[in-house]
Amino acid sequence: MDKTRCEWVTDDPIYIEYHDHEWGRPVHDDQKLFEMLSLEGAQAGLSWITILKRRESYRKAFDHFDPEKVAYYDTDRVHKLIQDKRIIRNRQKIESVITNAMALLSIQREYGSFDHYIWQFVGGEPIVNDWAEHADVPSSTEESERMSKDLKKRGFKFVGPTICYAFMQATGMVNDHTRGCFLHPVN
Repeated sequence: MDKTRCEWVTDDPIYIEYHDHEWGRPVHDDQKLFEMLSLEGAQAGLSWITILKRRESYRKAFDHFDPEKVAYYDTDRVHKLIQDKRIIRNRQKIESVITNAMALLSIQREYGSFDHYIWQFVGGEPIVNDWAEHADVPSSTEESERMSKDLKKRGFKFVGPTICYAFMQATGMVNDHTRGCFLHPVN
């Protein structure tokens, strides 16, 4: 039996797998949160499927998004990453991952974990929305604007309100599965 999914999901198996098993599910692992924030930043100006298809390559290129390793990448490593055809070779996006790893380590020292810090923007619990259709879903919210502002203040890059909201959706801080989707909380 075919499942009804959110309207943005195509018939691409990568998209289906991502939607059915990841998107909107709460994430509390710092390394996974860093990965998703990095991938959302890489996606800026591109389609999400473009990034999903390169996800394994990103993981290999960025030491599986281990912030302890990424924070210490030097200019030689940046140059190698810019030459890596498996990822989006945008210098600013690549350098932002390194900058963000350093900022994330600082947050871990202050809060004990990035998870503890980042989930404060939704009061520690997922926001469960009840959108009728994909067109109703906002591109940013007050929470994503507050998150963006605070992350920028702490030195993060590629963390505008829209990127932050996509990150919140991806990590389950927000559940935006629409009413018709088999993963909507009331189904």
